[in-house]
Amino acid sequence: MSLEKQTLIEESLKSTFNEESFRNTLCAADFEKYLSSRQTVKFHKGETIFEDGEMSKGVYLIKTGTAKLSKMGVYGKEQILRFIKEGDLIGYRSILCGEDFQAKAEAMTELEASFLPSDVFLHLLEVDSKLAFVMLQKIAFELGESSNTVTFLAQKTVRERLAEILLLLEQKLGTDPEGFIRISLTREEIANIIGTATESAIRLISEFKQDGLIEVEGRLIKILNHEKLIKLGHVVI
Repeated sequence: MSLEKQTLIEESLKSTFNEESFRNTLCAADFEKYLSSRQTVKFHKGETIFEDGEMSKGVYLIKTGTAKLSKMGVYGKEQILRFIKEGDLIGYRSILCGEDFQAKAEAMTELEASFLPSDVFLHLLEVDSKLAFVMLQKIAFELGESSNTVTFLAQKTVRERLAEILLLLEQKLGTDPEGFIRISLTREEIANIIGTATESAIRLISEFKQDGLIEVEGRLIKILNHEKLIKLGHVVI
């Protein structure tokens, strides 16, 4: 996990993909096209943003809330791919590849996003070199993260994977004023992420709690000992 690189790319996207930046970089006609095409969309908790296999119609820039990207396996079991938070952009990969969505996006909280149609997004990439470069950086970073995920699942024990995913969730989503990670996950969802049975996830969470590594309050988790979790998960931050 590279918090510095992740933060840098997130800040670059935030400073580039916004009305003020486009006002300064686009010609009057392109800027007006962007303004007239942009829509604000809202989703309730549990509502689908887009479905796996659905035709890609545009990109979503998350303004508030949290979502998850997941894919259904061959045996009908959901696999969570990653979590989405405020400032993230989703839906662009399918547009750039010219294919249907390859994952499902679902709101995990009340969510608001800015939607931009595919043709407008592609046009912006053509006329705004700064945005195009930021998107290349974002794609390259996420490709590296995907490679790390393969190693994560193939070589680490379930205990190591749980330690790392808790650190990753805190890094990605942040914490509330009381220090709990800003996401409410069922034990089944945690098991899904680390690739184990729900019973095993429940047992490991209980062990982490007993060892003083974490605090648990319902579905919320607070990391109490970052240093031990980092060593346990062999995590490089």
